[in-house]
Amino acid sequence: MNLNSLKQALEGEFFTDETTRKLYATDASAYREMPLAVAIPKSEEDLVKLIRFARENKTSIIPRTAGTSLAGQVVGAGIVVDVSKHFNKILEINKEEGWALVQPGIVRDDLNQHLKSYGFFFAPETSTANRAMIGGMIGNNSCGSNSVVFGSTREHLLEVNALLSDGSKAWFGPLSKNDFAAKTQGASLENKLYNHIQTMLSDEGNVREIEKEFPKHSIERRNTGYAIDMLARMQPFRGDGVPFNFSSLIAGSEGTLAFVTTAKIKLTPLDPPYKKLVCIHCVSIDESLRANLVALNHKPSAVELMDHYVFEATKRNRGQAENRFFIEGDPQAILVAEITRHSEAAVDADAHALIADLKKQGLGYSYPIVSGDDIKKVWNLRKAGLGLLSNIPGDDKPVPVIEDTAVDVQDLPAYIAEVGEILKKHGLYSVHYAHAGSGELHLRPIIDLKKVEGVKLFRTIAEDIAALVKKYKGSLSGEHGDGRLRGEFIPLMIGEHNYKLIKDLKRTWDPELIFNPGKIVDTPPMDTFLRYEGGQVTKEFDTILDFSSTLGILRTAEQCNGSGDCRKTELSGGTMCPSYMATRKEKDTTRARANILREMITRTDKVNPFAQDEIKDVMDLCLSCKGCKSECPSNVDMGKLKQEWQYQYYKEKGVPFRTRLIGNFSMGMKLASLMPWGYRMVFGSKAVGNLAKSVIGFAHGRSMPHLSAVSWRKWFTTKFKPTVTTPVKTVYLFIDELLNYNEAEIGITTVKLLDKLGYEIRFLAHHDSGRSFLSKGLLEQARDLARKNVALFKDVITDETPLIGVEPSAILTFKDEYPDLLRGDEKASAYKIAAHTYMIEEFLAKELDAGRIDPNAFKEQRLLIKMHGHCQQKALSSMTPVKKILTALGKNEVHLIAAGCCGMAGSFGYEKEHYDLSMQIGELVLFPTVRKQPETVVITAPGTSCRHQIKDGTGRKALHPVEILWNALKQ
Repeated sequence: MNLNSLKQALEGEFFTDETTRKLYATDASAYREMPLAVAIPKSEEDLVKLIRFARENKTSIIPRTAGTSLAGQVVGAGIVVDVSKHFNKILEINKEEGWALVQPGIVRDDLNQHLKSYGFFFAPETSTANRAMIGGMIGNNSCGSNSVVFGSTREHLLEVNALLSDGSKAWFGPLSKNDFAAKTQGASLENKLYNHIQTMLSDEGNVREIEKEFPKHSIERRNTGYAIDMLARMQPFRGDGVPFNFSSLIAGSEGTLAFVTTAKIKLTPLDPPYKKLVCIHCVSIDESLRANLVALNHKPSAVELMDHYVFEATKRNRGQAENRFFIEGDPQAILVAEITRHSEAAVDADAHALIADLKKQGLGYSYPIVSGDDIKKVWNLRKAGLGLLSNIPGDDKPVPVIEDTAVDVQDLPAYIAEVGEILKKHGLYSVHYAHAGSGELHLRPIIDLKKVEGVKLFRTIAEDIAALVKKYKGSLSGEHGDGRLRGEFIPLMIGEHNYKLIKDLKRTWDPELIFNPGKIVDTPPMDTFLRYEGGQVTKEFDTILDFSSTLGILRTAEQCNGSGDCRKTELSGGTMCPSYMATRKEKDTTRARANILREMITRTDKVNPFAQDEIKDVMDLCLSCKGCKSECPSNVDMGKLKQEWQYQYYKEKGVPFRTRLIGNFSMGMKLASLMPWGYRMVFGSKAVGNLAKSVIGFAHGRSMPHLSAVSWRKWFTTKFKPTVTTPVKTVYLFIDELLNYNEAEIGITTVKLLDKLGYEIRFLAHHDSGRSFLSKGLLEQARDLARKNVALFKDVITDETPLIGVEPSAILTFKDEYPDLLRGDEKASAYKIAAHTYMIEEFLAKELDAGRIDPNAFKEQRLLIKMHGHCQQKALSSMTPVKKILTALGKNEVHLIAAGCCGMAGSFGYEKEHYDLSMQIGELVLFPTVRKQPETVVITAPGTSCRHQIKDGTGRKALHPVEILWNALKQ
């Protein structure tokens, strides 16, 4: 059977094209290798066919879920088998016995949301828990910040059903001595596994070597090699051991022994309800590690460390900057101790007891206590550490080379001190963060892997640290696994005798080496198959948008380290990435788009590398929502990258008719306003309207924008009569092109509202924002508009005379794209204008705080309002001001709908090839939430696209917040 025959035989999808293979050539590690193919299996039968194909054709299969592994576990030359799309179900929950049966592709946090109603959760918590899947957690034996209490995945894995390397099915669970003995009898592969382990662990010499060489028992985070040390302490090999269970071996085996199809996992009752964080500010890493030993005496549920490099990185990330609220002064490290108890009094008492103990021993200089909703902000900051560290501009990056070592927590201060001496010897320094309470810190020295000498240093540091870890009898991997990074050092870590034992074990389970070869045993040198080749020169390009802050467009794409934050589902909240939330395809992630840009720009000799259809294929479903600008910890602004890519692509390929039409949307609406009867005649008839939509390339199912009776601009310049004689403030109004012709009523209401509140409203005959040009990559036209508007406003917009806009996507061009489109003095002027540019809700909230708006001017409406936020408003500003003014001015109750992007995204939802996906995105959260609201509930959305999408998807009319405020104003 060849690859084409295999594709025809599978129920699921199978890809051999170069684009898909490139997207699966990397994970979140430093490694890259092109796979033979990528399979998205739909059934267990598909998995059996893939295994048998691999055996018969001397190739391999690489199990993969979210692809967030940090040691190259899912990078290889075989067939990558991605189970994240179809193997993601909860099959059974047994509340009485406290377990669940799940498939490997279920996301850990999504699982826990479901388990919450049962009073349980799955305890191991990785920093990637909102996209990490149970299968990957089993493969890596993952744990997280709470491992001081709950340990690793291994302790929570009760049973697994798996496919063995001959395609046969096997069950692994706890066995009595008699059941174990029975399993050794027979000729099946499963029987051979039990027979082999019995022979190995019945040999007292083998057990002595295992006890002598494997990491200390006191180190809970231990993923070095295969867990034969755990099996040796089970029955029948130790009389007082727990029943034998091969699941403990499967956990941490990185998909190299069997293919897990279902897992029975232990559930843990929900945490006690009272929780607080003690944030211990320290002047050095050493002080924080000594404080760690004190904190552990107070029985915390987690103890995590962050150093000053992480804090600096948060300053460059808008989404994390607000999570810095608890940082006082300039600490070199903060140790966060979580205290969880059954009463508020107990939490307070134990938190203050810890602080008193620290003060007594002279450790720390400040100890803010964080509680309530702020706890999540602190942990989000900690979890973002990996991605944040990729923010460092340039080719020198924090490298995952020694980031997963674990030692006995009592040894941690001395061990880290010696690590520091090794790094200092090589002229390096390291980032420190993560799991101090468990004896593991993620250490990332700053190295340039694009340089030959950087790759040599990569190996030298790995060798030196491996020897140091062995000295402390630690584990080279605490939670991230051996993979390609650490497998080479396993003979040193566990001894040659034991290494031969685990090689024999691999050969017994997988004689043809079809399961993820080259991981854990027989690993290639750790400095081969790297993502960047030593001696690689970074290509430079002239771009319209300014990428100087990241040292060029290629380095901007390279900021994506593969951590996969863009793979979270709609259940996790946030906006990034709406197309992935709907399709669950790797191709539709922000990561995939960054990867394809990096691949196609780097590995080509084309004069214009952007003009490649492979990039177009992957970029196609990017909605330019800007969610990644704030939610991606690595600051990969894919909306900006897409705009520049489109521009460069069209330079060679030409600009399509529909793209020109959409870019000139404002001109089209102006013409329509001159002949409103013609516009209404065309789109008022279904047949004629559909014909017109077909010509344009719009979907028949999409309604067209309403044409207002009079434009906003015309009304303001010819009909508006100000009533203010002594204004409280003067504002300049931006009459955007999106409301001007189509929802002028909202703009008019805004003017009336500001006037009634006492503001003088000035209008300059400005140009369009350029949003429609930006959305289609027509950057030269957008730049021309930016220049004209900046020249017009630069001398009049100040703190006293701000610029106010109503449509988020239009007014936010001043704050987001204009500075990137311009250079020199024009850029400086753009930044000056941006500093005093506000959305109407931001402005009103600011004025309310300043006491210039009287809440008593508004009636008490007492409405229940469900609010949907515009993507760019959430990414670049905040929904807090909207909620604030609707609550304060009218005494309304406002709930933010927990939806990401509405799915419209400007013209995206109109385009015939994107319409179905647009509606599918709306159906994730937004549409169902709106539909179930009674008519008495008010729906509000600041974005014109969002209001249009809500109307088309639910039939409900969503109001702009200013409409609600105008109705509440005492006339």
